[in-house]
Amino acid sequence: MDWAGWALFGLVATVALTAALIAAQLGGLTRLDLPLVLGTLVTEDPDRARIVGFFIHLCAGQGFALGYAAAFTLLHRATWWIGALFGMLHVGIALTVLLPLLPGVHPRMASQRAGPASTAVLEPPGLFALNYGIQTPAVAAVVHVMYGAVLGLLLKAA
Repeated sequence: MDWAGWALFGLVATVALTAALIAAQLGGLTRLDLPLVLGTLVTEDPDRARIVGFFIHLCAGQGFALGYAAAFTLLHRATWWIGALFGMLHVGIALTVLLPLLPGVHPRMASQRAGPASTAVLEPPGLFALNYGIQTPAVAAVVHVMYGAVLGLLLKAA
């Protein structure tokens, strides 16, 4: 396994994914502010939460990149299209399992069943994160496919 490639290219792919997701959010394509969602796990302040959340996402991206690199090693090949397929699997699990479970552990996120007395400051993402906008699943799919393709392309060259 190419450890140096994983460390560097995982960071590159994660920064690209995060930047694209933030650009989509700022451009009005989605209301999902992932750095805010992740950062509010540890702090109430929204400005601090975005910074902390960005670094949490970088760490999570490195973890996923390790999984991608291990899978490429097991397959004895890394290509952009295999990475893109991994990205589709990744986003499928994120949108159908991870994000819908998040309200159960997030101290500042309402659940689907939260009533008017809820003091949560974040709404739940719901299945496919549709509560953050109808285009959110498409945005998430594009950025995760890009993440996998970048990793496959860069790890192939390493």
